[in-house]
Amino acid sequence: MRNSCWICRLLLAVYVCLLATSVNAGPEDKVVLLTENYPPFNMSTNKKNFARGDNITGLSTEIVREMFKRANINYSLTLRFPWKRIFRLTLEKPNYGLFSTTRTPEREDLFKWVGPLVVNKWVFLAKPDSEIKLTKLDDAKQLRVGGYKGDALANYLESVGFQIITSFRDNENAVKLMSDKIDLWASGHLSGVYFASQEGIVGLKPLLTFKKTEMYLAFNKETPGRITRALQQALDNMIKDGTYDLLARRYL
Repeated sequence: MRNSCWICRLLLAVYVCLLATSVNAGPEDKVVLLTENYPPFNMSTNKKNFARGDNITGLSTEIVREMFKRANINYSLTLRFPWKRIFRLTLEKPNYGLFSTTRTPEREDLFKWVGPLVVNKWVFLAKPDSEIKLTKLDDAKQLRVGGYKGDALANYLESVGFQIITSFRDNENAVKLMSDKIDLWASGHLSGVYFASQEGIVGLKPLLTFKKTEMYLAFNKETPGRITRALQQALDNMIKDGTYDLLARRYL
């Protein structure tokens, strides 16, 4: 009988250890994080399309750093270009994560999701002296609309019947707009204003906010659940204790 009890206690101890391992991420886990220039959410400090570690900033970046710190998970962070490349890498490689990624129905089953990190407003931007009037989305369908190739925003407009003139880099759309190569630029409101300022362009007019979307940290589906659960819990706690709002006020 005593041997039987001893075996039961041993099995119980093993079960508890296995359960703890499955729930909690730890420093032995290593995640490769990828992002792009999409200000003010994620961006390089030198305004270039390649950066590592501390040379990457932005609201989403600060939120993600704090999440990993609280979850005690090791990671590397690289900002690269183009978006389609780092999107594909995350689809293909376990323990890869990508932000800030718009969560759409088409992408839902492609990743494991942690978030939302931020809410993004999609708008049509026009030249400062534009006389274009928009009251609904369809009003823009007969106009020349520029967008960023591979972006969820451009993909969405194409899915509802728009013919988008895409650019390989989003700030090229600001130049196209001012040189009358497009009539409207479909962009995130804050990121569009930032990209335009990099080209010396100010005063663009937001004519219509046509969608609000949530952006997440998207993980390869083979990433262990203990990692995504620990990070989601860290984010939830940041919201509860006010850290999230404190970070957001710095940028928004």
